[in-house]
Amino acid sequence: MALEHAIMVSLSERPGTGYEIGRQFERSIGYFWSATHQQIYRTLKKLHDDGLVSFESVAQDGRPDKKVYTLSPTGYEMLADWVNSPTPVSPLRSDLGVKLRAADLGDLPTVISELAEHRDEAAALLTVYRGFERDYYPDPQTLTGRRLHQYLVLRGGVRMSESTVQWCDEVLAGLRRELAASASHPQTTSSAPTP
Repeated sequence: MALEHAIMVSLSERPGTGYEIGRQFERSIGYFWSATHQQIYRTLKKLHDDGLVSFESVAQDGRPDKKVYTLSPTGYEMLADWVNSPTPVSPLRSDLGVKLRAADLGDLPTVISELAEHRDEAAALLTVYRGFERDYYPDPQTLTGRRLHQYLVLRGGVRMSESTVQWCDEVLAGLRRELAASASHPQTTSSAPTP
């Protein structure tokens, strides 16, 4: 997915200024696709140049006019084509996973500390997602259309965060066992190749 698609999805939900789109990224879309305000404004200009969005200038007292963007008919058509196109399966890429493969070359307490930070970040994000579920989707069985789709994306975030927390817990337990074992038997190390 490109940033263009994320912005167009945002505009398909409601028209907005670059600032308002940035705020929506901070509150919802950004949990799944992040962008800076600079990237958003630059992409809006490109989308406008390509005829995929239009804007209306709205006068403001004591400030420059603001541009309220909407998705153009061509933009809706392009977005629908994108939604209907196949999405490639992304291969698992994890800097942390590769780093763990080489943990025996580093300082195990440092690796454990970094893993604990990742776990805490995932747990904090899980708390945010569950708060969104509770506050915005109290009765998911009644949802349809756009609200159902937003809820289902949120559920994906919940599941991924839960999985990350569980995996970190499993890794931390294993590394802590290894650290305790190496403290009682400092000469025992294994560097046998593994798959």
